[in-house]
Amino acid sequence: MTAGEHLDRLRPAAARFARFTGRTLRGEWHAIVVDPVRQLARRGLSGLLLAFVAAFGVIFFHDIAQHPTGAVWVTRLGGVKADLPLWLSLLRTPVSLYVPALDLPVWAGITQLFLAFALAELTLGRSRTLVISYATTLAGTLVARAMIAAGPDRWGFGLPAECGHILDTGPSAAVVGLFTYLSVVRRAPVVFILTGGSMVWESIAVPNLAGREHLIAVGSAVVLGLLHGRRERLRALARSLLPTRAPLPGPALPEPTGGPTLPTAPTAPTAPTAPTAPTAPTAPTAPTTPTAPATPAPTVPVR
Repeated sequence: MTAGEHLDRLRPAAARFARFTGRTLRGEWHAIVVDPVRQLARRGLSGLLLAFVAAFGVIFFHDIAQHPTGAVWVTRLGGVKADLPLWLSLLRTPVSLYVPALDLPVWAGITQLFLAFALAELTLGRSRTLVISYATTLAGTLVARAMIAAGPDRWGFGLPAECGHILDTGPSAAVVGLFTYLSVVRRAPVVFILTGGSMVWESIAVPNLAGREHLIAVGSAVVLGLLHGRRERLRALARSLLPTRAPLPGPALPEPTGGPTLPTAPTAPTAPTAPTAPTAPTAPTAPTTPTAPATPAPTVPVR
């Protein structure tokens, strides 16, 4: 077979692949860029409330942390470590979303944070954006504690105890979780590769606590994205798995003597009778004339 015949066979496959790639990129462009821009044009700046709050929160805590006293208060409010009590870590986790990480550039992180919250709020809504960002951050924090508790000798899952003293703050897990959730829900493979793939590469290149937490955030966001829109199915599955309880037997009622009587059908109500018209008064009768007494007829003597 010549090279020209090979090219003739490969051309249809290449054309199909090019059409598939074009449709995928066009759909992803509309899902990730065009639709949020339309939502922004309709809702105005109120549709970016969470993005502005997150960006200004990071700037605020970053400025406070530049002073020694402010750094102490920032650590007390949003500093999360694995060696802290669990209740204290859970209490500081919401604030830790706005505390910038010490080893990352602040302004680059603010740009990613604003973009992630803006796209998520315009696409998913305000409440779901908050739930996804907090759930992915909390998942990373809790699983990291489990890794440190397991130790470094547990099938490569565990981490050394020294990682428990590392300050675990920053909105990076929430940013990664939001981008991953958006890519799964909106069918955006390019965004998924840029976010999830970069986190995998980071965890391989730099195997630290932050890389592990980012992988956990990606995994939890994928699970939440796959469960999106399947609430009714999950409820039906939960009902089928739960054991059904038989109705409790009630007290036995005595049977009436003489056999059961059938209920009589209710009689239809009688229509009200129309009121009778009043009778007209009778005219007075004329007085009768007295009759004259009859004269006896004369009797003839019999001879």
